[in-house]
Amino acid sequence: MSSAIPKLFHPVRVGTANLQHRVVLAPMTRYRNTVEHVPTELLVEYYKQRSSVPGSLVITEATIVSPRAGGYALIPGIWSDEQIAGWKPVVDAVHSNGSFIFLQLWALGRTADHKVLQAESGHRVVSASDIPIPDHAIPHPLSVDEIKEFVNDFGTAAGNAVKAGFDGVEIHGANGYLVD
Repeated sequence: MSSAIPKLFHPVRVGTANLQHRVVLAPMTRYRNTVEHVPTELLVEYYKQRSSVPGSLVITEATIVSPRAGGYALIPGIWSDEQIAGWKPVVDAVHSNGSFIFLQLWALGRTADHKVLQAESGHRVVSASDIPIPDHAIPHPLSVDEIKEFVNDFGTAAGNAVKAGFDGVEIHGANGYLVD
């Protein structure tokens, strides 16, 4: 029988983060944000608890990059100064534990609830084509110029993540979301 420590518990470097192990908190949507998509104290406490072992990496719940990227209520955003300021206490709490935090960037695309998207921002549901997912609105296929606008939104969001103090970003590209 080997007494070797499994590789899962060996240190690893991810970007500039020196992790003490390879167990990472995966993104999980919490709906602990204001109607303006600003993180609340509940989110600060949530991530503080989950980063309590120094040298850990947590990846935040998916965070919309702009108003046109939304379509769910009470999810976090990263396009406004208020949202950036709301993320800073989350980042600070994780860093105070000696851990690291990446922000997951997100655009809902054809999975958006068209009623929420329309009510919150006046935007329409978009995708690469007009093929809907079951029980959702028919999306507007993006033009080349509209795609460039979303690329800009992701770039701005990544810059805002840096302003908030995040150690990195991850792009959510699954489940019918825009990048998928």
